[in-house]
Amino acid sequence: MITACQLYDDNRLSLIKVKAGDALPSDVIWLDVHQASEEESEWLEKLFVEDVPDEDEMDDLESSSRFKISADGVHILSLFPQRLANDTRGVNMSFIMRKNLLISFREDDVSIVRLLRYHIRFGKADVRSALDILLTLQDLKVDQLSDLIEDAYGVLDETADQILQDDTVEDTLRELVRQEELNGQILQALYDTRRALRFIKKSFETTLDDRQERSIDEVLNDIESILPHTQFLANKINFQLEASMGYTNHKQNKIIKIFSVAAVVFMPPTWIASLYGMNFKYMPELEWEFGYPLSICLMFISATITYIFFKKKGWL
Repeated sequence: MITACQLYDDNRLSLIKVKAGDALPSDVIWLDVHQASEEESEWLEKLFVEDVPDEDEMDDLESSSRFKISADGVHILSLFPQRLANDTRGVNMSFIMRKNLLISFREDDVSIVRLLRYHIRFGKADVRSALDILLTLQDLKVDQLSDLIEDAYGVLDETADQILQDDTVEDTLRELVRQEELNGQILQALYDTRRALRFIKKSFETTLDDRQERSIDEVLNDIESILPHTQFLANKINFQLEASMGYTNHKQNKIIKIFSVAAVVFMPPTWIASLYGMNFKYMPELEWEFGYPLSICLMFISATITYIFFKKKGWL
């Protein structure tokens, strides 16, 4: 599916659907290609694109593959966060900037693209060129990453209260692992955005106006201000993970200690019972009238003395 964004002379924006083979209006500044069909890919390649990137190419993390300049234009591969229910994953989008036309390719739905479309439909987007589209997407991405960090703070406040609750330890550990994965994705997206913006600033150095330069600098400053929060979140997550595991180990140690003490407490009675359980012919106590009650008393007394000893030592 291909969606085109048109920029009119009065700076109005509109979105239209484009089919393969249609004549492309001259005022189009953005083509958003979502899961291009074979027909659409062939049409785009014939029209102006060297090669429509596939999913494997968009997952390439090499710097040389993510940012480059060719005869077809400036190529940028950028990572966008995508929230699915309680999970968040990174989705790569490929951009080609040629003169005043931005072409974006994506295999998955990206909420930031939908948000920008919403802004365009209701006249809330300050877009005057194709480059503004790219910069706005990066700005919206950083805003979303900031929101994800704020959500993570709230989740970690909840998990901190659940660490010492026996019935929620497993759920807490699962949530902390999920937050660790989310924090890693946020950090990766921030680094990727910073690299992309620096590449844009360098590649379009001669064509950037003051407004666009300020926009890039502001987003870069936002990234630098957000990065310390990811480190703080990582430390907080690791602390809570260690606290959860420490509490679990403490509970297990208490249980093991109880069994260990119980084994020691019953060791003397076991020894007495074993002694009189031997089948030797000459054991005088076996013929004694009070032998059985005396052995029972000895076992009880030995167990009691051992228990009192452990209690005074504070081992129970």
